[in-house]
Amino acid sequence: MSVKVFGSFIIVVIFSLGSVSFFQNSSVEERYSNNTLSNYSEGFYEATSAYDSIAQRFVSGKATVEKLRKYHLETRKAFKRIEFYADFRYHEFVQEHINGAPLHKVKSVKNRAEVVAPEGLQILDELVFEDNLKENPSELVPLTKRLKFSAERLHKRLSQDKISDAELVVASQIELIRIFTLSLSGFDTPGSLNALPESKVALESLQEFFKASELNNKKEIIDGFSEALEYFRDTTNFDDFDRLEFLREAINPLYQDMASADIDTTEVSELLSQLPINLKANSMFTDDFLDAYAYTDLKQEEDSESIQQLGKILFYDSILSENNTISCASCHNPNLSFTDGLRVPEQPINGIAFTRNSPTLLNAVYANRYFYDLRAFNLEQQAEHVIFNANEFNTTYEQILKRLNADSNYPEQFKMAFGSEDISREEVLKALSSYVLSLKSFNSEFDVYARGESVDISENVKKGFNIFMGKGACATCHFPPTFAGLVPPNFKDSESEVLGVLIAPDSLKLDTDKGRVSNGIHTEEAWMFDNAFKTTTVRNIADTAPYFHNGAYETLEQVIDFYNEGGGAGKGINVENQTLSDAPLNLNENEKLQLIAFLKSLTDNPFTEN
Repeated sequence: MSVKVFGSFIIVVIFSLGSVSFFQNSSVEERYSNNTLSNYSEGFYEATSAYDSIAQRFVSGKATVEKLRKYHLETRKAFKRIEFYADFRYHEFVQEHINGAPLHKVKSVKNRAEVVAPEGLQILDELVFEDNLKENPSELVPLTKRLKFSAERLHKRLSQDKISDAELVVASQIELIRIFTLSLSGFDTPGSLNALPESKVALESLQEFFKASELNNKKEIIDGFSEALEYFRDTTNFDDFDRLEFLREAINPLYQDMASADIDTTEVSELLSQLPINLKANSMFTDDFLDAYAYTDLKQEEDSESIQQLGKILFYDSILSENNTISCASCHNPNLSFTDGLRVPEQPINGIAFTRNSPTLLNAVYANRYFYDLRAFNLEQQAEHVIFNANEFNTTYEQILKRLNADSNYPEQFKMAFGSEDISREEVLKALSSYVLSLKSFNSEFDVYARGESVDISENVKKGFNIFMGKGACATCHFPPTFAGLVPPNFKDSESEVLGVLIAPDSLKLDTDKGRVSNGIHTEEAWMFDNAFKTTTVRNIADTAPYFHNGAYETLEQVIDFYNEGGGAGKGINVENQTLSDAPLNLNENEKLQLIAFLKSLTDNPFTEN
């Protein structure tokens, strides 16, 4: 069913010489044709054309930086009107050419790593709002020209599309996640921090499309948008916006209303099958919001309580290690949120000491890459790395299967779990995966409040969360709801970051661990991955000290001070590829305490054993 949309249309007027554009609403009679999606996408293309023109004038000294920034911001707003559908239908294209993260990317070319420079609105946002733009404008015009070309290609696609009610609902739910996690955190606008006006435009656009839909509950949804937009009426300062209240009172109800819409999702089933998101969840802060099985080889229909219990037994059994001396639990103690409380594990294997801290396994399943250097691609590979590693279990499947088959209990336990007489490599991995993916932690004090299931939480936690999502810029790497590097709104990719971690908090010497660049994957041997490490979760962080990949930071206060100063580069160390901004956050002592209060409110370990 096509959506006949009655919403505002961007009009771009381009004058000669100045290429001056402005965006205005016309009357209802004037502003609609049969396809507002096409109108909005054309408006975005025309905005990029005007933007490119003013960029050329700026480089030649004929336009001010203020005018350039104005055009940039208007172009971003024009994109926000179509983002919900454009990114839903053409995600890879949009991420690569329109609004992807402003970071270099690595592509595999003939089994080699090839570094590709970023393009699109986010890298332009960084560039246009740099203080020294006038001194080095050479990158500007090539980027605006590529953006104009990409916008034209996108418009050609969108001008042929008609949005069905099913597409509208599903794409809008994903857009709500994007607004809360990426837009309001400042991730989308790393230079301008123009998050509030852009979020408002995105919500207004969604409301217009819903007004033209034929959904059974569109009135509730439209009213929900009106209530959400009220939050942008008086608050214009990025740091002052109350993201937690907005989540509880606007995002959650809207998401739930859309989830209850009577739609047939058959036509979008293929796209939905590629996403690990539960569109019927009450909130993104529930343990059923993300599908854990989307990140493992183990399928939900294969799993069972008996397989999970078998995995738990194997997890605590040293039978998997060469000398029957260590188990998975040796480094992942359930009473310490599945860490070991040590800087690095103390017990060397074959005389070789460990060099990396043991991360928590709570919510560890929610990633597409594992280990600090991201060398494994699923939980099963992660287990195999431990089994084969000469510095860890140092065993082979031949040894393990021989031991398990000879044991007095395991053959019967495997038969109960899998119905097979013979124990196989696949069954061992499935059992371990089943147990690890069961280690979910989404019922902390904060989660309960965020879902609206409790009416009160301390003011320090509230303020700390808003700092985390706003001024502190923590959520631009530790994305809700996992508060790790699993990137919303599609939750399919895990990020690594270069922070410039030191050998000690009071040192000025960079840690020597090379991280991702030395993970053994040839297609990732690129300069941008030098000293890069996986962004791990901050859930249960109160239980998982010491911190960072090297375990060199003993307290949360030390960690926050490190970020507050801009990481290694902010402390004056030469970290050329640092992805963390080297600019200080300027958090005062009270704000640091509030941030810690929020982090501690994420504590939830239901697996503690006496």
